[in-house]
This record gives sequence, C-alpha cells and structure tokens, in this order.
Amino acid sequence: MAILDSKGRLFGKLSILDLGAALVILLVIVGIFFFPGTSGSVAQVGVTTKPIEVDLIVRGLNVRDPQQIYSEGLKEGGKTNIIIRNQPYGQIEVKSVKQLPRTLLVPQPDGSIREMSDPRANQFNTDMLLTLNGKAQITSTGPVLGNSKLKIGMPVELEGFNYNFNATVIDVRT
Repeated sequence: MAILDSKGRLFGKLSILDLGAALVILLVIVGIFFFPGTSGSVAQVGVTTKPIEVDLIVRGLNVRDPQQIYSEGLKEGGKTNIIIRNQPYGQIEVKSVKQLPRTLLVPQPDGSIREMSDPRANQFNTDMLLTLNGKAQITSTGPVLGNSKLKIGMPVELEGFNYNFNATVIDVRT
C-alpha cells in the first residue's frame, strides 16, 4: 500500500488538504489561548498621569444674570462637566472663576491707543476667565484628558445644571 495514492489521500483515507486545514485550525486555537499577547492599549505604554491646570477664556457669553451662573453652577471648588471635541470627559474641578471687565481700545489725539471700560449698556454680554484642575496623561505630544489631546486654542464645551457654553483653552500647566 502506498503512502500517497493518485487522488492525494494519505493511506487511501485522509486527504492532504483536510489535514492541512485541521493543522491551521489547531495552530490558531493554540495561538489564541496559549499566547494571547499583551493586554491593554498600546497608547497607554509609558504614559504618566499628572495633575494639570487649564485656563479657559469665555468671550461674549450671552446671559441675563452672570451672578446666577457663578452662584448655582460655576463656583470655586465646584465641579463642571467638560466636553472636548464632542467627546465627554466627565467632571473636572473648578479652581477659579473671574469675570473680566468689558473694555474698548480708544485712539487718543496723540496717536496712541488706550484701553478703557466699555460705556455701552449691554448688560447681557459677559467675558470670563476660568481655571480648571484635573488629572491628565502626559504623553510625548502633550497632555491627554480622557481620549482627547488638550492644547492651547482648542474649543472646549462646559456643561452644568443651568449652563452649556463653549470656551477656548489659553493655557495648560502641569
């Protein structure tokens, strides 16, 4: 009896193709269960988590009573929800909230420019400077809050009980 017959069967009973397919399936199963690879994401390797401070500026927020936002929502020591690039991060601590005065640049007779308070009576428009505290992963490309990089100039959405508005990152400190 020959080992391989004219139809490609071993000992006349087992096909070489079937044997090869069974061997591939066995190797895949062994590879999955005995050598599963590393766990976790590749992006997490070599990343440290540090506390950061983020300064945000809000320009031209239309609100009837800015003090209502400060007393009920954005208050020092409180928390606010932050959304970066339409990705919710969660809550972050509010370190400070400062209402900025409305000013205008006024040309002077000698050609210089002076910054003066805005005399217009638009009481429904306010500017703010916010400082937020949080923990971010520090990577080689900068701090990452949640899954989003946080850099100067990025728009950030703040959301709370009685507010939802956009701000711009003006400083990130580690």
